[in-house]
Amino acid sequence: MNLSDLTRNSYMLRGSLAKKGYMRWWHSFSGVNDRTGETRTFFVEYFIINPRLYCKRFPWQKENPPADAVVLGQHPYSKKQGLRPSYFMMNVGVFPDRNGQEGRQLHTFYPASGLRVASNPMVMQIDTCFYSEEHICGHVEVSSEEARHRSHMSDAGAMTWDLEVYKAVACNTGFLANPISRFFHALDSYWHGEGIKSFFRGTVTLDGETYHVSPETCNGYSDKHWGRTYNHPWLQLSCGDLRSERTGKTLRHSVLAVNGCCPRFLFLPLRRKLLIQLTYTGEDFDFGMNPFVLSRCKWETKETNRRYVWHILARNKNAVIKISGNCTKEQMMRIRYENPDGLLSRSPLLAGASAQGTIQLYRCSSGGRELLDTLHMENGFCVYRS
Repeated sequence: MNLSDLTRNSYMLRGSLAKKGYMRWWHSFSGVNDRTGETRTFFVEYFIINPRLYCKRFPWQKENPPADAVVLGQHPYSKKQGLRPSYFMMNVGVFPDRNGQEGRQLHTFYPASGLRVASNPMVMQIDTCFYSEEHICGHVEVSSEEARHRSHMSDAGAMTWDLEVYKAVACNTGFLANPISRFFHALDSYWHGEGIKSFFRGTVTLDGETYHVSPETCNGYSDKHWGRTYNHPWLQLSCGDLRSERTGKTLRHSVLAVNGCCPRFLFLPLRRKLLIQLTYTGEDFDFGMNPFVLSRCKWETKETNRRYVWHILARNKNAVIKISGNCTKEQMMRIRYENPDGLLSRSPLLAGASAQGTIQLYRCSSGGRELLDTLHMENGFCVYRS
């Protein structure tokens, strides 16, 4: 449901999650090159993993690193000693262009102890990197020598960003992420979309090339994930560039957001499900958010030689939505994370910003169902791992 909740967007790695958990605030947006006029889609992510894992040491843990160290789980020493990762990471970069070239991901790491956080609303800063609900800025630079270390999981390059943010449409998962659900770890990974439709204004500089980001063309998206591990499989699809077939116009304040979740009951995994929200010309249609409202959803993923294709059908007593989306493989890039146990998934996590497709929205009534509109998606954000 379209309900802002800044408390769900705040810092939550406390208790057991502080020693085995992660949290990530994601932002993606498009900018136009000042010199060439080219449009590229960037991402900026603030990422924390196991921040208090090594704060308490016992005599038999002499090999443990100090609390103010960066511990990379993929480093040979960490693997040899059985150390799990602990750090704050800036994950920034650019998605592949239309020809599937020049996609990059840059990582820089800081000790989690160096993070300064204030809540309600949340503000955090570490070194030059700053986050608030209305403003993000920072600088990341990775040398060729650093990029050669596999434990950094990074390409080489430099990126600077300074952006104002306005989060216009939210996706609140309601009961699924309430305090009781979080206490019992009812989900492997929680999701809150404070800005599934976001407007950005400012500049990004990538390797000396400056891109201007404006609210009219940014196609912005921002959300937050946190939990004990990542969803498996991982399916995410969002699009704010929607054109109505009924009116022929682009809908400025309409947006689709789809995210998978892995629910549990008494620590036993249940059937995986999708959470879906479509905000259409001011009206919200959601599926799977409220456990007390019966809704059904089925989906399938197809892989062809050139594309990933997703078909989703969801219904409740008031509406039916049919989603067909796809993205070419060459326009998707591998996003590299290690989980709180320090493991890399064998199946790659692929993300892109060029998804396209159609959405058919029906309203249900006693007389049957009526097609409200067919929406055409362009420049959608997608994430997939089997």
